[in-house]
Amino acid sequence: MRIRALVLRIVRQLLHDRRTLALMFIAPLLIMTLVSFIFNGDTYKPKLGLVDVPTAFSEKLTDAGAEVQSYSSADAEDALQRGDLDALVQLEGTTPNIQLEGSDPTKNKAVLMLVQKTMQTFQPQNATSAPTVSYLHGSEEMVAFDSFGPVLVGVIAFFLVFLIAGISFLRERTGGTLERLLASPLRKGEIVVGYTLGFGIFTALQSIFIVGYSVKVLGLMMNGSYGYLLLITLLLTLTALTLGILLSSYAANEFQMIQFIPIIIVPQVFFSGLFDLDTMAPWLRWLSNIMPLKYGADALRSIMIRGQGWSSIAMDAYVLAGLSLAFMLLNVLALRKHRQT
Repeated sequence: MRIRALVLRIVRQLLHDRRTLALMFIAPLLIMTLVSFIFNGDTYKPKLGLVDVPTAFSEKLTDAGAEVQSYSSADAEDALQRGDLDALVQLEGTTPNIQLEGSDPTKNKAVLMLVQKTMQTFQPQNATSAPTVSYLHGSEEMVAFDSFGPVLVGVIAFFLVFLIAGISFLRERTGGTLERLLASPLRKGEIVVGYTLGFGIFTALQSIFIVGYSVKVLGLMMNGSYGYLLLITLLLTLTALTLGILLSSYAANEFQMIQFIPIIIVPQVFFSGLFDLDTMAPWLRWLSNIMPLKYGADALRSIMIRGQGWSSIAMDAYVLAGLSLAFMLLNVLALRKHRQT
């Protein structure tokens, strides 16, 4: 009977907790649906820029599954620099000259296999002619970890800061500290800035630690500026910090804070760059535009793999800074609810 009473109490408790029920039954369906859309998307098609190649060869590449576009030499170089193309292809006699964008080893292999396969059907007698390959970024020795590493740096930093900041601020609220601050002469904006800067000191130290360990110890590829790398990592963790504090205002305990992970963190991982966005349905890709982690991951890749400077990461930095400011303003509004209660 005592066990029965305990079971009934737990059942009643869960039935009255709508958020937990939604997490148990609805969140898994949403995540699995998203995974289905991602992995059942279109087959990846290499984007090739062609410079002075025969029309017949271009048609063969299209038939093999590539997206091709003809360029002049100067325009082709600019398109490759912008990341609009996976590779440039020229023919020097019967030998293909391939310049790979190079930041993604998987795409590099796909391009090389497709061009070699096309050459076998275009000129079978010269099928053994090896292509000349060069890299705009990276090299032949680049491995998958070098490509995914910058994204993983962003994912790990974002997730940990979001969770730790959210739970820490939740304890401040449930422990009564926040209520005492709200009753003090401090303005709500000052409280938010104070908490953000206080937690921000440790997120800055965490960013330095993660970046240093990833590059110096794990040997992650690093072709750009350490200053820009730390700046983007700090902005990304600041976004996670302010978002975590904001959402903690709507959680009653640590368990409810953890419930935000499947609906806030998991979708961002899918759109961060760990999975190829080009294979997703076009109507699904737009979701990446509202994911803070996507902007951070793009900037980290531009710095670490492509060695690019401020002009390439400025927009990502401005978006992350803007999101952090927006979350801070929303935190000020959220504090009004606590003062009223």
